[in-house]
Amino acid sequence: MAGEGVSFRSAVQLEKIGQIAITVVDLARAKEFYSNVLGMKFLFDAGNMAFYQCGDVRLMIGAGAANSPRGGTIVYFRVSDLEAVHAHLVERSVVFVQAPHLVAKMPDHDLWLAFFNDPDANVIGLLCEKRRG
Repeated sequence: MAGEGVSFRSAVQLEKIGQIAITVVDLARAKEFYSNVLGMKFLFDAGNMAFYQCGDVRLMIGAGAANSPRGGTIVYFRVSDLEAVHAHLVERSVVFVQAPHLVAKMPDHDLWLAFFNDPDANVIGLLCEKRRG
């Protein structure tokens, strides 16, 4: 039966999705579509990425290489202490493909991300907005 043998309660509990990422080929075309066709609220650009607000969840559209796979989606879980969550998951043998790193400096906070794969090689992101001051 599914779930049998799972009796532990993890100290890390990812419960709030903060961001979903979609990989696109042409960022300008995607921005036109998401802004003007779908009417999403544009937030900011960061390198080859554009960010939109969708209620409580942020949508990130990122340009991939022309030969990169299409349909790549990443779910980002919002955490308050990225370093502590990262350390806990590493202790539980989670291998990170990208350790916590700064992505963008915003007016009042810094955006930090980290990435790991689930057992089926799906990319999972951890998102932390660190307030300054």
